[in-house]
Amino acid sequence: MRRGRIACILVLAAHLGACTLGPDYKPPTPPDGAKAPIVPIDTASETTADPPDAWWRLYDDSAFDVLIREAFANNDDLKAAEANLAAARAVFEGARAGLFPRTNINLSATYGRDAVTDEILELGGHRPTTIWLFDDLLDVSYEIDLFGHVRRSIEAAEADTEATAAQRDAVRVTVAAEAARAYAQLCTLGEQIAVARRSLELVSRQAEITDRRQAAGAGSTFEVVRAQGVVEQTRSAIPPLEGQRRAALFELAAILGRTPANLPPGVDACVRPPRLTALLPVGDGVALLKRRPDIRAADRHLAAAVAEIGVATADLYPRITLSALYGGISSSIDQLGTANALTWGVAPAMSWTFPVQAGPRARVGQSKAAATAALSNFDKAVLQALKETAQALSAYTAELDHHAALVAFQEKARRTFDLARGQFTAGAVSNLDFLTSEQSLVAADAAVAISDTAIVQDQIAVFKALGGGWRSAPLANPAP
Repeated sequence: MRRGRIACILVLAAHLGACTLGPDYKPPTPPDGAKAPIVPIDTASETTADPPDAWWRLYDDSAFDVLIREAFANNDDLKAAEANLAAARAVFEGARAGLFPRTNINLSATYGRDAVTDEILELGGHRPTTIWLFDDLLDVSYEIDLFGHVRRSIEAAEADTEATAAQRDAVRVTVAAEAARAYAQLCTLGEQIAVARRSLELVSRQAEITDRRQAAGAGSTFEVVRAQGVVEQTRSAIPPLEGQRRAALFELAAILGRTPANLPPGVDACVRPPRLTALLPVGDGVALLKRRPDIRAADRHLAAAVAEIGVATADLYPRITLSALYGGISSSIDQLGTANALTWGVAPAMSWTFPVQAGPRARVGQSKAAATAALSNFDKAVLQALKETAQALSAYTAELDHHAALVAFQEKARRTFDLARGQFTAGAVSNLDFLTSEQSLVAADAAVAISDTAIVQDQIAVFKALGGGWRSAPLANPAP
């Protein structure tokens, strides 16, 4: 019957915990214009289709895909983010434990003087004595969540966990973009080196022609030295490019979790920049707000801040706890399991910071201010996402126009060089005119290669701004 009474009290307490203080979370309204099209679309290069999460597969480059998967599996920043998420989940599970009774088992053996025992002995006319005292007790306590302190704490912990998950996803976006950026730089620098070497071969061949003409009496030493100077100038452009390419290779290795001594095999053979096999998909503002992990993280931080208002508000009211103990206490260990040693009790308790509540009310004000700041941070995250996307698309469109102009210039420079070479051989133009056309062609080839680099980097910046890459779960770890 006693146990039944205790169970009834606990059930009644659970039903009493039905009042939850503080505001309920409502998703914030994005700033005006946030759901509009991002920027005017250039239909020649872009489409309003939603970008795929695994955007790097649009380049149809198997090596590209393998490197991204390896980065997802081995990147140290991503491992740290996963660990942070595991810690946040543990905190959430700890908060959920507040919904259930807390239990504690105490087993002890004490030799000495016990004040309670001494008092009992004195009441019976006996002298206090030194004894052994054994006990085995089960303590159970349960907080009656009358005003939602526990439930709001769980809400806050859950929202914090979701925010940490969004931050992990943001790291995935960055890792995918940085791995793609390093690989693209590696390939485009390979293209620039190949262009520089072709240019070196071209000017070296023309320098040899100038040298033979001078030997045949058709040119001057000045023209020979000048042509040789162009050769050395062209040659000097190659070592810095090779150094940059090695640096890009080491950067890629670090992103993949590799050491410089364990470089990814085969990637150094890439000498052509990755190219999109379709129009660049950019989606719209609505899809962007749903896709960007930083916006989701800001939303979850706001939800946690609102829940903390409820936690702080509940502290203004009493917190009631039911405690119970059951077990045995005896001066003889063999008596612990008998009825003579039985001890039990039920103890309701209330704690309340009252009537002086300056501290709890200050915490309520602090929580409300933190929620206001979280709302401003959410608006800032939305504006930042829209700004980054618009800037990335604008830079990409401008570079496409720049590239088109450079290609036209390259075609004219090549045509001019071909004409000048024929006329120079026939003696119709001067060596200076021919040399000028040669330098223009070298400069045009280099400029187009640099623009190829910029286009790929701008595309990656667009994909990063669009927030793609976090839904693509890493597959099995690639072989080292």
